[in-house]
Amino acid sequence: MDKIPLEVSSDESPIRFRDCFSVRYIQSAAVLCRLAYGIEKEYAGQAGSAGPDPDLLLRHEAFSLNSILSSVAFLESTINELYADAADDAYFFADAENEALLRAISDGWRNEKNFDRAPLLNKYQNILEIVQMPPFEDGDQAFANVRQLIEIRNHLMHYKREWVVIHENKSPGSREGTTSEKFAKILRRKFAVNPFAAGNLPFFPDQCLGHGCAEWAIVNSVIFTDAFFRRLGLPVPYDGIRDELATR
Repeated sequence: MDKIPLEVSSDESPIRFRDCFSVRYIQSAAVLCRLAYGIEKEYAGQAGSAGPDPDLLLRHEAFSLNSILSSVAFLESTINELYADAADDAYFFADAENEALLRAISDGWRNEKNFDRAPLLNKYQNILEIVQMPPFEDGDQAFANVRQLIEIRNHLMHYKREWVVIHENKSPGSREGTTSEKFAKILRRKFAVNPFAAGNLPFFPDQCLGHGCAEWAIVNSVIFTDAFFRRLGLPVPYDGIRDELATR
């Protein structure tokens, strides 16, 4: 992982650097995703067999779940690090135009508490507006996908138990849909479902949380941040480790 040095005056001087946790998070997401894929691949085509033992199923769930969470942590730390560098005048770009852009971000959003309280995607959108770049439109596919990914993370991190009903015959408009039904409506066709989840189990979390969802989370997170930094004209902090982001 890259560490960016700030000062090295002499052998007796303290050495300061700024860590890039965004890089750690996306690397972690990719490692966990590959581990989940390895388990699914090992047991592919064994329908009707005993299947993996409970311990391996638990590992598969842990890999998939934490890969998804790490992808959103990557999104959050990426924008936080950019803002922190701008606010701290910690510029590492030889290009004067890039330094001027970060200075504009710092000048345009001086209230750190206001930044911390802003919803995650609002941080990206507001910074684009500050530097007079077009924000993402709601119809942008990567933007829509990461917004749905963040909804998954928020539900998992702030989980509230609810009734799960299987084989219910509902009449239209009879009641508000469950979380599983809401996620199924928007996500079912976006990625392969968890092959270890029985077909009669709810889409979320059982069918949703597998390698397919973890891979979708990583790919769309990187597509989104690539597009964001491209609009800013800045290098992405993870460019040097792209070859480590394979998902299978």
